[in-house]
Amino acid sequence: MTAPSPHSILGVSQAPPNQDLNPAGRLPVLGLVADYVRIYWLRFVLVSAAVLVPCFWHRRIMAGDLGSHLYNAWLAQLIARGQAPGLTVVTNWTNIVFDFMLSGLGQIVGLAAAEKIAVSVSVLIFFWGAFALMCAAARRVPWFVAPLLAIVSYGWTFEMGFFNYYISLGLSFFALALFWRGNRFERLLAFAPAPLIVIAHPVALVWLVGAAIYIVAAESLPDHWQFVIFLLAAAGIVFLHYYVDSHFIVDAEEDPLYLFTGADQFLLFGARYKIVQFAVLIFAPVAVFADIIKRCSIRDAWAAYSIPLQLFVLMELGVLLLPDGIRFTGISAALALITERLTSISAVLFCCILGLVTPRKWHAIAVFAVVATFFTFLYRDTARLNHMEAQVEGLVRTLPPNQRVLGTIKPPEGSRVLIQHMLDRACIGHCFSYGNYEPTTEMFRVRALRPNAYNMTEGNAAAAMEDGDYDVAARDLPAYQVYQCGQQGTALCIRPLAEGEENDELGIHP
Repeated sequence: MTAPSPHSILGVSQAPPNQDLNPAGRLPVLGLVADYVRIYWLRFVLVSAAVLVPCFWHRRIMAGDLGSHLYNAWLAQLIARGQAPGLTVVTNWTNIVFDFMLSGLGQIVGLAAAEKIAVSVSVLIFFWGAFALMCAAARRVPWFVAPLLAIVSYGWTFEMGFFNYYISLGLSFFALALFWRGNRFERLLAFAPAPLIVIAHPVALVWLVGAAIYIVAAESLPDHWQFVIFLLAAAGIVFLHYYVDSHFIVDAEEDPLYLFTGADQFLLFGARYKIVQFAVLIFAPVAVFADIIKRCSIRDAWAAYSIPLQLFVLMELGVLLLPDGIRFTGISAALALITERLTSISAVLFCCILGLVTPRKWHAIAVFAVVATFFTFLYRDTARLNHMEAQVEGLVRTLPPNQRVLGTIKPPEGSRVLIQHMLDRACIGHCFSYGNYEPTTEMFRVRALRPNAYNMTEGNAAAAMEDGDYDVAARDLPAYQVYQCGQQGTALCIRPLAEGEENDELGIHP
């Protein structure tokens, strides 16, 4: 067998982008992919190793909710041993895959190692899933876009620690890629991960099914009829907007919606990340437009962009019209931050469009500059957060074991990433993060059944504690407060709390 070009997963190098490399679904894509990976396995190993570097460049992985996930995995161990009366573990049907990974690995290798392994697996699922979808859209292997996918992999969704959603998206990208280019059997096989996607996060399955239906409809009609399919899909999103607004309590996005292009995934710990955002928003359209101009002499060459671009525009329409949060009857917590979560998909579709571009030397230079800037910023900011968490660990270990600790730790000015859950991880094995939000929401497996010595029972109280305006009650004591005590926001202190005071009265927040 002739070795395929490293640029073509189906054995066709630099094929015209509108040429169907799997006509009528006759070729077994999985076999061709297996051959490609077997031949270029070293490249996949090296890329995987490079993508995982941010998981290991500091002692702790700083990713928002990750600290809470780890802490609740520890609580689940205590509950199983009968050491946390008033708390229980329930069986959920969704939002649990990452938590089971942590708990299972934690039983074998300990929670510290489980954190590194589970997050690394999650990153590889998301990155290679997005890469597979990009290859399906481009009908070849656009390696030059892989560094941008690495940025998306460590974007806002990752840094917020939404790992169940993150894993579900990665699986949905794999499934959609196989569905898009597979034969009839493989198209059915593409939905085999559907149960796993649902128990990770159901939103990803909605995206997968919707995108698959749209691709089938768009590809089954002549190009000039695709506009009709597009309008019908857009009308469906508008209908969903009005249905949700009229049947549920919804929360609107506070920030201007024009900011949410997918490149908002690059805005993390401060305004300097706008350098990366603007660079990508300039580079990508220029590269695509220049590529289309160069293909003017090739009949219908621009049509390769059609379906990926339509999917991107429809996703952005969903970002604009769907609410940022939905509250369901009987559940205290909302399905929150929908707008920001959806732009993870927008960012991957953005890369799919860029993957259609014929690579040039200046593309590689631009991508390298963007990636180097982003990860330099990320290393610096996560190093600072690691230093802050080390302070928290030292502070709580000055206390006797098994004390209740509250914390109000607010992010740097301009940051879109929450950092308060560093207290949760710092308490593992020594104290109780009394205001941890998970047991109060009824959306996670650890629940607070009644007033207890380990966790608040009301979501509003936990939210007030994080904001710093919770009125301490006698039942909460003895308890201690971790608070920011310096003008820079990076110095942390601890003190005992008294009845009747607001928990963060002494906090200093620039």
